[in-house]
Amino acid sequence: MADLKLPQLPDRTPVKLSIAVLPDLHQALIDYAALYAQTYDRDEPVAELIPAMLAAFLESDKGFARSRIRS
Repeated sequence: MADLKLPQLPDRTPVKLSIAVLPDLHQALIDYAALYAQTYDRDEPVAELIPAMLAAFLESDKGFARSRIRS
């Protein structure tokens, strides 16, 4: 086996989730998508923005990061 600097890539198979949100959250997500489109001149569906929003939220949660390190 070759001695590569790049390790084997992790599993990147998407996992599909279905969620239900309250109408006010749905409207906020639509408003966010509209502001995103205005800011970046690129329309993205809410369903495409949500994974990035969740990842950003989890990355910014210091308590969550600490608990994952201890695990």
